[in-house]
Amino acid sequence: MYYVYVLKNKINQELYFGYTNNLERRIKEHSQANKLVYYEAYLSEKDARNREMKLKDYGQSRAHLKGRLKESLEL
Repeated sequence: MYYVYVLKNKINQELYFGYTNNLERRIKEHSQANKLVYYEAYLSEKDARNREMKLKDYGQSRAHLKGRLKESLEL
């Protein structure tokens, strides 16, 4: 299983997008200033990597996700 995740920096409110095959380990590797706010699961590494790239592109995929998470992210 592969995961695309979104972390929110608690200090400057920035979002960080990534993908991994071990979500728990990867979150622990990030700074303590980050909070997991969203994740998606994929069977294929290729699919997870493609989704991560779409979210990092600042295009419609990213805007749509931010809109869905707006209240929880307090943006």
